[in-house]
Amino acid sequence: MDSLWREDLCEGLRDLSVVNLIVSILILVGMLISYLPQHARIIQRGTSEGISPYFVLLGTTSATSAFANILLLPQSRQDVACCKELETFHCVAGLLGIAQLGVQWICFTFIFVLFLVFFRYNNEQDGGELGADEEAEPKWQTALLVASLTLVHGLVVIVVTGILTTIAPEHLSVWANVLGVMAALLAAVQYIPQIWTTYHLKHVGSLSIPMMCIQTPGGFVFAASLFARLGWAGWSSWGIFVLTATMQGALLYMAIYYEIQARNLRGLKPLPIQGLPPSHLHANGFDDDVPGRYTSHPEHYAETPEQLQNILERQESDAAAETAPLLRPGGIGDPHRNYDTNRG
Repeated sequence: MDSLWREDLCEGLRDLSVVNLIVSILILVGMLISYLPQHARIIQRGTSEGISPYFVLLGTTSATSAFANILLLPQSRQDVACCKELETFHCVAGLLGIAQLGVQWICFTFIFVLFLVFFRYNNEQDGGELGADEEAEPKWQTALLVASLTLVHGLVVIVVTGILTTIAPEHLSVWANVLGVMAALLAAVQYIPQIWTTYHLKHVGSLSIPMMCIQTPGGFVFAASLFARLGWAGWSSWGIFVLTATMQGALLYMAIYYEIQARNLRGLKPLPIQGLPPSHLHANGFDDDVPGRYTSHPEHYAETPEQLQNILERQESDAAAETAPLLRPGGIGDPHRNYDTNRG
């Protein structure tokens, strides 16, 4: 009797819909491709600067919860059991939904690993004032906290699932629903810390714009496919994808805006004087990266018109306060000062 009942349930996996199969494969491949630009950008830049640690924490724990949820759902467990009676092709096709969330979990977990491997932090013991960008960068304690919470969350999911599977398998469905709600809540707020970080830094850092260009419309398409299948009654399923795609779209808009702004500022930077290297002209014989009091070419020390204006105003103020006439701009300098640039 049980075998007949299981055979009826497995019959749906034998009747493949070509359209659903193609769409499922495209979503799987597209999901994998969408994360590759983010992986490559962190590795190429050699830093995870600009990526919020809390975005990584929420994203990884949400993906873990979602993957565990679909593995524990009664329908998923039934599909896995049907693989014993189905051909390999039908089995793989029937498990594509599980594979999609599995790929998402693997890809985001890899972002978590890259974030830790290429993490750089500000050493507050170096002294001196930190700039706005440096203040926004996370501390090593924050990265350690994110790593610890992510690993603890994964361990709890594994332990609880193992205990329920062994002692009370009838409660696995309840645990699966808890994981599903947890994944939805975490995904709903996932992009908030990243939006705040990008807004505060005013640049994208290691955040990948191509990844968001793929995932933002993809999120709306996936939500639309769920809406077509579930209707308004399934708002709790497709609504979370609409919310996350909207927040990711806002983040994408900010990232593109700051990237265009940065390119425009770089275009305003004056070209180096012919025959001189593009590095700073070390004024007054000093080998440093700051303009001297009366630098002949202050434009080489400024990246924006505002910075150039500040340098010029500082030079004018220094000139007005100078009491030694020979030290004013155009003077011959201090004859008693050693201007040897080859000093060690």
